Amino acid sequence: MKTKKFAVILAGCGLYDGSEIHEATLALYFISKHGAEYDIFAPDIMQHHVVNHITGEEMNEKRKVLNEAARIARGNIKPLKQFDAAQYDGLVLPGGYGAAKNLCTYAFDGINCNVNEEVADAIRKMKNHNKPIGALCIAPVILAKVLGNIVVTIGNDPATAENIKKFGARHKETGNGEIAVDEKNKIVTTPCYMLDATIAQIGDGIDALIKAMLELM
Repeated sequence: MKTKKFAVILAGCGLYDGSEIHEATLALYFISKHGAEYDIFAPDIMQHHVVNHITGEEMNEKRKVLNEAARIARGNIKPLKQFDAAQYDGLVLPGGYGAAKNLCTYAFDGINCNVNEEVADAIRKMKNHNKPIGALCIAPVILAKVLGNIVVTIGNDPATAENIKKFGARHKETGNGEIAVDEKNKIVTTPCYMLDATIAQIGDGIDALIKAMLELM
């Protein structure tokens, strides 16, 4: 049986201005643990800003999303423009504020946000190929914005859930370690740090997400 292969899109490195490192690392871990392979991608763009992760204050620096994401990827990363949906069986988007600041503008524009065109194109092409897509934490809002009529979860935050509905999607309330599976559209999501969660609970949710995606392949 051919080994399944995931593409993982990162948004930088670090909770406040990039990909959430626990979520990204655990996604890679569970992909590997369940016998699949992965390639890591990121858009080759400037990140919105750089945040001091001790103080939470913005820093007078400029960094690139691709270069920062390469820290998590241990250098083994590709520009998202090279993504070919035909080569992959599933797509995963970890969360972190970078997903809402660099992959799209949801953190600033809410329901009027724009999604990076390379990110949107990757999502649409996987959907057109009828291949599963997984999103963690805040990243499901990107899927809702791009695809519209799907079922996703971000946990139980009322304001974000309402915005998801305004995108034309449906929200399923979930708790720690739980997932929402839209079997018809092959969408799997889990709330991760959108809830007050431990790293073990994050792991439970991502483990369940990757297993559900493999079942949909």
